[in-house]
Amino acid sequence: MDILFYIIAGAAVGFAVGLTGVGGGSLMTPILLLFGFPPQVAVGTDLLYASITKSGGVLLHRRQGTIRWRIVLTLFLGSIPSSLVTVYFLDNVFADSEAYAGVLTSCLGVMLILTATVLLFKSRLVSGRSVKEPPRVLRAIQQKATIYTWIMGVALGVLVTLSSVGAGAFGAAILLILYPRLSSINIIGTDLAHAVPLTLVAGIGHLFLGNVDFSLLGSLLIGSLPAIYVGTKLGNHMPDNIMQPILASTLLALGVKYAFF
Repeated sequence: MDILFYIIAGAAVGFAVGLTGVGGGSLMTPILLLFGFPPQVAVGTDLLYASITKSGGVLLHRRQGTIRWRIVLTLFLGSIPSSLVTVYFLDNVFADSEAYAGVLTSCLGVMLILTATVLLFKSRLVSGRSVKEPPRVLRAIQQKATIYTWIMGVALGVLVTLSSVGAGAFGAAILLILYPRLSSINIIGTDLAHAVPLTLVAGIGHLFLGNVDFSLLGSLLIGSLPAIYVGTKLGNHMPDNIMQPILASTLLALGVKYAFF
């Protein structure tokens, strides 16, 4: 009976991902926590879930030529090492997985709040890219985009490994700021090409730590893969100003709950 609930949960998240384009980690990990799974299992299982469900998107963007591989490589140079160091830190500093469960929950809350903020201000962020003369501070950052991209990779490697959230909407928002001349489709493709290997590496790290439930993972995939397709089809006819504010408000409430309570 539990497996049926997990399949339904996977379908619900997959449908929401297809409908809104928001990464499954923002939705799946909180749902798994509500099901009563320990934070470490929720995060570890969701990381592998995300790497599998998003991999098809990378292949599609690769065929379309919408991935900027130089940016992806710069992100990798920061995120993959920092993810591995984070896994090593969890394994060697804490006595067991329960000892760092609170760290994962707090980090999840912070990343949900950041993701919700990005969704709420996404339209302003996109429209701000067309400004001919951005603020001086922003221009200075964009002139050193490669360095800040690497720094962003380091931060994402740590945060995604600890929360399973951030490689999607949050990562794309930073790329929008750093690379104003890139089209939206290039931002999405580049962000996705970085997110899949990062979540895979972080997920394998959690597998090494014993934080992956394969029965749960299989059930989620059975439900989500067809639901993503259905949600994507319907999402083409659904205005963003209806679904995204509702989703952002939900993520913000969950973020406050896990970060501060």
